[in-house]
Amino acid sequence: MATSESSVYNSSDLVKDYVCGPCESKTIEESADYFCAGCMKFFCRKCIYLHDQLYANHSKYGREETNKWPLTKAVEDLLLKCDVHKNEKLKMFCQDHSQLCCSDCAFLNHRQCTNVTLICDSVQKMSLDMQQLTINLQTILDELNKFKSTQESSIQSVEASYCKRLQEIVDMRKKLNAALDELENKTLKELYEIRTTLQTALKKDIDNCSRLKDELKQHSEAVNVLCDKSNKEIEFIASRKCLDKMQESESYLKKKSMKVQSSIKFKANSDIEKYLFQQASLGRIVDSLQSLTLNMNPDQILTVKSKSEYLMRISSDTQQTCSITGICCLPSGQVIVTDYNNQNVKLLDQHYTVSSHCDVSGYPWNICQITASEVAVTVDKNVQFISVINGQLVNERKFQLQHAACGIALHDGALYVTSDTALYLYTLNGSLVKKLYVDEGACRAQAHHSGYRWHPDIHLHGP
Repeated sequence: MATSESSVYNSSDLVKDYVCGPCESKTIEESADYFCAGCMKFFCRKCIYLHDQLYANHSKYGREETNKWPLTKAVEDLLLKCDVHKNEKLKMFCQDHSQLCCSDCAFLNHRQCTNVTLICDSVQKMSLDMQQLTINLQTILDELNKFKSTQESSIQSVEASYCKRLQEIVDMRKKLNAALDELENKTLKELYEIRTTLQTALKKDIDNCSRLKDELKQHSEAVNVLCDKSNKEIEFIASRKCLDKMQESESYLKKKSMKVQSSIKFKANSDIEKYLFQQASLGRIVDSLQSLTLNMNPDQILTVKSKSEYLMRISSDTQQTCSITGICCLPSGQVIVTDYNNQNVKLLDQHYTVSSHCDVSGYPWNICQITASEVAVTVDKNVQFISVINGQLVNERKFQLQHAACGIALHDGALYVTSDTALYLYTLNGSLVKKLYVDEGACRAQAHHSGYRWHPDIHLHGP
């Protein structure tokens, strides 16, 4: 049997050239140019010359007739060996499951099947168009290559956006640092001015005290000298001066005695500290999923290729009919839908089977993706955030609006919410930025039909 260049291979190994048998036995790797049907061996140009001298009557085929060459061992292993039981060859075909089977597969998984036949018998009843199969394979390969190229470009896009966002975070931190530095400098300047003012006043008091003390001391010494003198006129003058200075000192002390000891206190702005502690991060990281369809011609007509129906009703639903008013597809392939009638949100797996659900506090209307595992749902006058955690839907935070919440969409980190008649812009924390648009005509029409609220009759079948 023919041998290929390597027994361990990837997809490109399957099409490698055959090697010359005689050369291979001498540990020389030489590409084969001929196949001898009599010897069932491959030969290079040098070895075929020696072969022809001994076996001139053998049929041999060159590279122009490779269709008569046997398959390589790598191709045989790929096609004939079971994907599950690697050492077993495929011998049977189960028509019930449309699966190729080895002996182990037939025994373990297809004992109950009624249409398991040998492959040699199955091929007699089937018509195979290998040319069309080749075309189909090439089509899928082209699609895979295109998708691979797209994902490789996406990796570069992710890396570029990561670097850009990283710089934005660094710049934002610098701005915050600059703002805090400015606040600190203003506070320090105020602190310095208050210290200067207090110190100036205190030094003035000290100077006044020193002056009054010196003057009183001088007068006291003068009075002590006059005690030995008998000069009534000088004694009278000294007495009056002493009384004036004593009165001045007492008045000054009385005026200053109301002041307590001076000191400086600092009362921190608790609003800044409280606000910072309330924040989970410097901002919200959102993965922006850009579909190739965004680059489509807006006037292009889309064609529906297929349509399928799936059961959405679960045992805990109170209503027989599910009304699906919102739908969102996550990057994981999971789908989340809002069931208006049953007041819940449902998670669908890749087979569109309900794998989890969570109840909400009212009638869910619409839904949009926030992150790869979080969505926002409009419920009456609320926006409810729901996360997918370990394959389960979990209600997270929510915020209340002053109007009915119908449509919702996320764009550039902000939420766009519609009521029956208006469009509003909100932050992800629930703060209203502004009202963007109001349909005055709809408002007047609604006034004539108070209490009526349209909602679509979009039903996925219950049992």
